[in-house]
Amino acid sequence: MSFSTNTSGPMSEINVTPLVDVMLVLLIIFMITAPVLAHKIQVDLPQPNPNPTPPTTPLDPIHLKIDQAGSLYWNDTPVDELGLKAQLAVIAQQSNQPEIQIAADDAVAYQHVARVLADAKSYNLVKIGFTENF
Repeated sequence: MSFSTNTSGPMSEINVTPLVDVMLVLLIIFMITAPVLAHKIQVDLPQPNPNPTPPTTPLDPIHLKIDQAGSLYWNDTPVDELGLKAQLAVIAQQSNQPEIQIAADDAVAYQHVARVLADAKSYNLVKIGFTENF
């Protein structure tokens, strides 16, 4: 039986030298980073308040409807522009302001909605929402 060293077939031996090199590099990296991970870090967590303030119940929202003609209804009561500004001024003076929910008709001109929003902004009201219930 004769063996030829000059075969052109696939090599059946695995070269483990690159594998060992990679494993040694990973071992060295692990040995360097492991002590860093073992250090304790001091974290100052927030402490609970021993005297919590009870949550305030939210006020009933104010429903402001704008119909197709631009007429305003404050909680289903008709109101004109001056009456709206007076109501907004009263709300602006309160420390806990209720939310104003605006329900505009689909066919209302945008200028009517924009005027109401501008009036609310002039009194620094921030709790304003929009609803679809008209």
